[in-house]
Amino acid sequence: MNMKKTLTAVAVLALGATLAFAAPPEGRHGRHGRHGFAGKLAEKLNLTDAQKQQIQEIKQASREQNQAFFESARQTRQELRAAREANDTAKLDALKATLDSQRAQFKEIRDAEMQKISAILTPEQRTQFEAMKAERREHREHKLRD
Repeated sequence: MNMKKTLTAVAVLALGATLAFAAPPEGRHGRHGRHGFAGKLAEKLNLTDAQKQQIQEIKQASREQNQAFFESARQTRQELRAAREANDTAKLDALKATLDSQRAQFKEIRDAEMQKISAILTPEQRTQFEAMKAERREHREHKLRD
């Protein structure tokens, strides 16, 4: 009788573990869902299908145009991680200028995308879009202060 309960418990645990691994992970696509900020943007601004398509094309073109830069930035982050793990302060200091430059370039890329996206919005949507950006900026600044 005791062996039967043990086997049943093991079977239930094995089934539960199998289901847990088979289920798609929650939050896999970040806090804004599968389509990130663009998905949230489409929902909040009530974008037309044509606008959604244009935004997708803007983002795709930007990714393709800046692919080499993104690869370089990824390499820099890997080097930074390795230097931190090795406690190599000289390497960390040497990477600081590169990181600052890449951050500035990321900002330029993002600003250019946002400008192109803003251009396809109606005046009402643009007003909402600017309010959303201001809200995000304020939220980030608040997080940095805490």
